[in-house]
Amino acid sequence: MKKLLLLLAILSSAILLKAQKVDSIFFHLYTDSLKKGTHNYINVDGKLSNGRWKPLTDREIQFISSACEFSGNELIVPADFKGEKITVKAVLKNDPAIWKETTIWIKKLPDPELPGKDEIMNNRPKRKERKR
Repeated sequence: MKKLLLLLAILSSAILLKAQKVDSIFFHLYTDSLKKGTHNYINVDGKLSNGRWKPLTDREIQFISSACEFSGNELIVPADFKGEKITVKAVLKNDPAIWKETTIWIKKLPDPELPGKDEIMNNRPKRKERKR
C-alpha cells in the first residue's frame, strides 16, 4: 500500500512539473530605450507549457549583454556610456536551447523637465460645480 501511494505521489509530481515547464521566453520591455546613469529593468517572461505566463528573474535566466553589467534583472548603464545600443541575450538556465536576443537603443534626448508643484496647482482644470 505504501509503495502504491509513493508511486502515485511521484507520478502526480511529474505531471505537475511537466505542466510548469517553460516552453519559450520573451522580452516584455517597459520602455523602447535604455537610460544612461540608471538601472534599466529587463523584463523577461516565460510561456509555460500550459499556456500561462511566468515572470522570470536571474534565478531562471542568465543575462548576457554586449556592454555594461547586470545586477539581477537590471542592466546598469553608466552615465558616461558612449555606445548607441546594447544587445541583450536571455538564456534559460535549465534549458540553454531556449533563449532570446534583442537590441535596445540608448536614449539620446534628455527627459523633459517635470512641472513643479506650483505650476501643477495653478494650471489644473477647474472642477465642474455639482448640482445638489
